[in-house]
Amino acid sequence: MLEEAEAHAAEQRRATDADLDFQVADVYALPFATGEFDVVHAHQVLQHLADPVAALVEMRRVCRPGGVVAVRDADYGAMFWSPERTELAAWQALYRSVARSVGGEPDAGRQLRAWALGAGLSTVDQTASAWCFATPAERTWWAGLWAERVTSSRFAELAVAGGFAEPEELRLLATGWLRWAEGEDACFVVPHVELLCEVSAAPATGE
Repeated sequence: MLEEAEAHAAEQRRATDADLDFQVADVYALPFATGEFDVVHAHQVLQHLADPVAALVEMRRVCRPGGVVAVRDADYGAMFWSPERTELAAWQALYRSVARSVGGEPDAGRQLRAWALGAGLSTVDQTASAWCFATPAERTWWAGLWAERVTSSRFAELAVAGGFAEPEELRLLATGWLRWAEGEDACFVVPHVELLCEVSAAPATGE
């Protein structure tokens, strides 16, 4: 992902002369000074963390007073699709179980506000939006993505190692995804929750 981001930035730089820097760092111990940034943004990150509140505390630290901490996460429990397929229902349950087994929270969207308040952030704005995969190209891409993930990714490894599924079961889920995408009336909706949190001069709650 870092290589893709750098390549994309290089293309944009030729058009805008933008000055961008990319780094890999620990979200719980960011290598930046206190108050260094105007905006600190995490997109689809907190759902994967064992301690999202601690991550938000650190994000708040590197954001200047009056700046904005912005977060956006999906909510797997609220995802829905049509037409119904048993394989997709099984995938949804499996994903949530595997994610929680390694300390994540797949239903992060509904938790964001509580996490932000727990981190001492004042919520300025809370909104919701959704991805909708409905065109043939969108369905093919989304289904292909998950067909690959359920058979040859870290998620697949964790599912098998944790005793949540056998390899053959994962292959059946992948087939179900691809068959779902073939339906002319098929659609898949991924709901998200977003927060824009203003950083105060002092934490809104004690640490």
